[in-house]
Parts: sequence; C-alpha cells; structure tokens
Amino acid sequence: MHNASSISIVSNEFLPDEKFDDDGRIKRTGTWQSATAHIITTIVGSGVLSLSWCFAQLGWIAGIITLILFGIIMLFTSFLLVDCYRSPDPVNGTRNYTYMNAVKANLGMLQYKICGIAQYGVLIGVTIAYTTTTAISMAAIKKSNCFHKHGHHADCHVGNNPFMVTFAIIQIILSQVPNFQKLAPLSIIAAIMSFMYCTIGIGLSISKLIREGMAKTSLTGIPVGKDFTGEEKMWKMFLALGDVAVAFSFSFVLLEIQDTLKSSPPENKSMKKATTVGILASTVFYMMCGALGYAAFGNNAPGNFLTGFGFFDPFWLVDLANLCLVIHLIGAYQVLAQPIFRLLEDWSRKRWPQSALITKYYTLGNVKINLFRLILRSTYVTLMTTIAMIFPFFNEFMGLLGACTFWPLSVYFPIEMYISQTKIRKLSFTWIFMQLLSLGCLLVSLLAGAGSTRGLIASLKIFKPLGSVS
Repeated sequence: MHNASSISIVSNEFLPDEKFDDDGRIKRTGTWQSATAHIITTIVGSGVLSLSWCFAQLGWIAGIITLILFGIIMLFTSFLLVDCYRSPDPVNGTRNYTYMNAVKANLGMLQYKICGIAQYGVLIGVTIAYTTTTAISMAAIKKSNCFHKHGHHADCHVGNNPFMVTFAIIQIILSQVPNFQKLAPLSIIAAIMSFMYCTIGIGLSISKLIREGMAKTSLTGIPVGKDFTGEEKMWKMFLALGDVAVAFSFSFVLLEIQDTLKSSPPENKSMKKATTVGILASTVFYMMCGALGYAAFGNNAPGNFLTGFGFFDPFWLVDLANLCLVIHLIGAYQVLAQPIFRLLEDWSRKRWPQSALITKYYTLGNVKINLFRLILRSTYVTLMTTIAMIFPFFNEFMGLLGACTFWPLSVYFPIEMYISQTKIRKLSFTWIFMQLLSLGCLLVSLLAGAGSTRGLIASLKIFKPLGSVS
C-alpha cells in the first residue's frame, strides 16, 4: 500500500535521467526481435481459424496459390513501406512517426486525409471485432465444460455480454501502458499464444486424420450441385478471398512498430528482417492450419476449425486452444489500439498545451500516472465494448471494412509512396509492374467487399441488439 505522501507530481512526461534520440524523443530501444513479435501478434489473429473454411471454398489449387501469393505480395509491399519511415532518404532522412505522416510527407495532404480515414477506421473496427471474438472464445470454454459435465444435449447456451465486460476491464488496465515500446513483453506473450493455438489446431487435425482418414476434398473446393448453386459458390469464393486478404493485413501499424526500433542498425534494415521472419512464420502456420484443417474436415470445414473438434475428445485441449486465443487477442488489441491512443493524445497536447490535466504526471511508487490518459483510454475501451455488445454481427462488418482497406493500406499507399520517394520514372518497367500489381489487388478488394456486403445484409435480417449468445 502507498500512502498519500508517496504520490508526487511530475510536470513533464520525461524523467531527467532518460536518454533521447536525434529527434528529441525518448531513445528507442526496440530490436528486430521485438518488432517480429509485434508483427506476428498483429498478423496471426483469429482469422487463421477460418482458413480451412477458405480452402473448402477455393479448393486445393486456388487455396494454396492464394496463400502463397498474398504472402509474397505483403512481403514486397511491406519492404516498400519500411523504406518510407524516413524521408526523403530511407536511412538518414526525417522520421515519419506514423503511417499517416509518411503519406503526408510523400503524397500530400489530400491522400493524408484519405489514409487517416482508412487506417483509423480499420483499427477501430478491429478493436471492436476482437472484443466480440474474445467473448465468443471465453463462452466456448464455458460451453465446453457444461457439455462435458451435463452431456452434449444439455442447454449450455451462454450470453457473450458478461465476457465482453470482463475483456473490457482487462483492456482498461492494460491500456495504461504508455506506448508501443512498453508493450514488447505483452506482444511476445501474445505471439507465443498465437503459435500455441495454431499448433493445437494442427495437432487436432493430424489426430483426426489418423483416426478417421482424409475427409472428402476437391481440387476446386465444394462442388456445385442442387444444394449449392454456381452463384452461391462464386460469392463464397469472393468472401474467402477477403478472409485471406484480411488475415495478411498488418500494414496499418507497420510504421508505428518501426518507430520503436533503435537507430543502429538502420531502422529499415531491422524492419525488413522482422517483416521477413514475421510474414514467413505466419504464412507457414496459415498453410498448415488451412491445408490440414481442410484435409481433416473436407468440404464441410467449419468457419472456426477449432469448434469442429467437438467438446469431448479431448475437450480440455480445445479449451486450452481457446484460452490461448483469448490471451493472444488481449495483447493484439493493445498493439492495434496504441496508434489510436497516440493520435488522440498528440492532438490533445497540441490543442491544449497548457492544460494541467494533460501535462501533469503523478508518480505512485515506480509508476507514472496521467489522469488524461486514464480517462481517455478507459473511455475508448468502454465505447468500443458498448458497440460490440449492441452489434453482435460486427464480425461481418469487419470483413467488409477489412476488404475495403486491404488495397489502399497494404498495396496502394506503399507503392505510391515508394514511387514518389525514389522518383521512379513513369511508364518504366518497374512503374508498370507496380501499377499492375496495385490494380490486381484492387480487384481482389472489390470482389471481397461484394462478398462481405452480401453476408452483412444476411446478418442484418436476424439482427438482435445486445443479443449476442454462443
């Protein structure tokens, strides 16, 4: 316990003994390893669980090609993006602390505003979707134990709202971590958890294959028949493309992660190493989860392949996988929320530079507390949780939002910024190649957006506010 005398007020955010970088900010201490943890935490989200379903829609050929292709595209565009952290020179230029700052420095104010809408729109959307997804996983653990205790025919339906509130309380506490640099331990834990639940899913798939053999699969996915029309297959394939695109999307926080790296070796060099390891590891896990899940369940692969293993055999292992997923999303939420907190706090400091509420820091033992940070971040978490509780179909909307923002944030802006910064000649081979790549990814986003819109309309027909039940 600390009494009142142990609390002191610090006028400035930085303590006297802290070291600073060339730009006057606290010296960055991040390494390529910590950046890799942030990247894996962001990429390997709950979307990995739907990849076996994506394989069922696309089939073996298109499924494998799609995963490999998206991995290569994301690696290429990420390399372009990390070279835009400093402008105009990628090693000695001026730092761009955020994605939006990089767009502003290279492409001007109009595209800066468009980027802001896309980037913070998807970040807000993902934090809401993670609230919903985590609650469903928490509920799945309770349901599993209920079925194991009372039998599979027992009424074990569970309301998701209490779990959303629990998740919100945890996030309010964790959101007081001041910035990305302080999140490294949480990201490392979250990255380990993502590998754990992926590994459990892979292990369960292999076990099912050994016991029951390979399920009915196809080179082209679910065949068209009287119960599954060609039009329905087309829409499902579009939706699967969107799921894969969203599963690989992480560019919207890439420069924010890069801003945590120490300047020696050069940030872009360390970030390229981190990006390569992060995307390669994620692609391997994606391929194993998607392919083995499809082999185990065949054309009847569920949307979340962990739920397809049932509640009995072995129920505790599925519970462990869901628990790992919950811990992972707790960390991933913070990685995605930090850019939002930073934007709001930086704007507030500029708007009210003399405000004592914003500028004063209180020390409680070894912890610095800022009342404005406490109020702002707690309000954000509470608001996002409320939206998640009111709109239980939000995951469908997230699919639409992700499909719409994949092209601009992951492909268009990185390519256009790199062209502008390196002054690539118009109509040169490199310029034409990049424009064709951008056009192809735009087409994928449009198709995925169409499939997600159709799913959203269907969800609206059965919409029940505050009625999220697992």
